[in-house]
Amino acid sequence: MKKTIITITIIIASLGLIGYILNKNKAENKAKTDIVAEKNAAVAVKTATVKTENVSLDFSANGIFSPIQELTFSAEKSGKVIKVFVDEGDYVTVGQTLLTMRADVINVNANTANAVYQNAKADYDRYENAYKTGGVTKQQLDQAKLNLTNAKASLTQANINVGDTKVKAPIKGYINKRYIEPGSILTGMPASEMFDIVDVSKLKLNVTVTENQVASLKIGQSVTIVSTVYPDKTFSGKITFIAPKADATLNFPVEIEVTNNANNSLKAGMYGTSKFGSNQKQNLKIVPRTAFLESVNSNQLFVVENGVAKLRKVVAGRILGDQVEIIDGLSDGESVIITGQINLQDGNAVEVIK
Repeated sequence: MKKTIITITIIIASLGLIGYILNKNKAENKAKTDIVAEKNAAVAVKTATVKTENVSLDFSANGIFSPIQELTFSAEKSGKVIKVFVDEGDYVTVGQTLLTMRADVINVNANTANAVYQNAKADYDRYENAYKTGGVTKQQLDQAKLNLTNAKASLTQANINVGDTKVKAPIKGYINKRYIEPGSILTGMPASEMFDIVDVSKLKLNVTVTENQVASLKIGQSVTIVSTVYPDKTFSGKITFIAPKADATLNFPVEIEVTNNANNSLKAGMYGTSKFGSNQKQNLKIVPRTAFLESVNSNQLFVVENGVAKLRKVVAGRILGDQVEIIDGLSDGESVIITGQINLQDGNAVEVIK
């Protein structure tokens, strides 16, 4: 009996030891799992350190090229197109004939108007001579003069109509779009579109700058222009317009006239970058431009505090190439997140990738 009790006691003790070991292993495994889960929940990011540096005040701004002049050329008169002399892509000069319209009826009207004018002129000459001898009254002479004036106006308009049968280019440039073919019927009301003409010998680059940047700009100032399409080429430009009032984003629109090269390499609709030089340096607190959410205008970025991403509202100043001046909201030595923000929310754990 005593032996049985000892055996049972040993079995119970063994079971207890086994249970203790299993619970300990379970707790250790849970702790490891929690660590792994916490690590996997952290968003991988890269950071940059906020610092004050002596930086150049040169800055750049991006925009889209537009033509110096463009026109959708529409018909002024009604008629049938007989011949078209230009195709899309052709370069035309001011006054160059683009098409001819049917002129049969117009020519007949012009001949009729000329006959009426010649008859009115003969009547006036006869009445004028007769008036000198008392053969007609002053009222009859005045009526003959009025008839002559009206006939001359009609002849002038008829001759204009004859000229309108040859449609000529009002501006120089390239035929970007042709809307008509021989046989097309044109109407003056509503006006039929005939051609889109675009002049790209010069272009306009429209950009926006901040209030700090606009203070250093002036009309006529030279600007260097580059395009991502032609990284090995530079183009010259000059400022032709500075908005006296900020837009809805509190930036100031600036227009730059850009001289194209001999091959007209730049096309309207391409992206361009204007580089404004100042030849000045200043101690500024800066962060990479990529730190900002969406755009610099948002004035929002993430900083890392004890392994956690914190959304921070800052006051951004000048955009200086790839760097942005920080006027308020950050201190030297803080870490700002420059990649990975798209996956972040305020308070998310982060893992900084070196």
